[in-house]
Amino acid sequence: MDFETVSPQDFGASLRGVGLNLLVTDIADTVDFLVSVLDMSSYRVSKDFAIMTSGDQIIQLHQDATYASHPIYDFLPENPPRGVGVIIHLFDVDPDQAAEKAASFGAHILQAPMEKPHGLRECYIMCKDGYTWAASRPIQNENP
Repeated sequence: MDFETVSPQDFGASLRGVGLNLLVTDIADTVDFLVSVLDMSSYRVSKDFAIMTSGDQIIQLHQDATYASHPIYDFLPENPPRGVGVIIHLFDVDPDQAAEKAASFGAHILQAPMEKPHGLRECYIMCKDGYTWAASRPIQNENP
């Protein structure tokens, strides 16, 4: 599917499984952060909306005002962090590179890259909207 040209109706009808839709204060800033720090790809970027991909996973970004008529709008906090408690794992993103890049975006590194007992090297980064992004890769064993 060509995310740049697909109609909104066809795009919506194609979605399956679990979807992730994030409300953000500034689409351009969030897209820049996700592309530059977490190596995501962006499509259909406007001031109100963007389609993001990490591997074959799709994330939709909506600017707050696009939800002005939705019941959730009244619950959006005026000040971040708004996404506390949500951890978005990106399992194919180098945590060391993400941590290095995060500083230039003013992102808060909640946990520096480290090897975890569950077989992943991870770094936890909080973006300006308060969402926690976990850049993760399998631990590379020197001795197979």
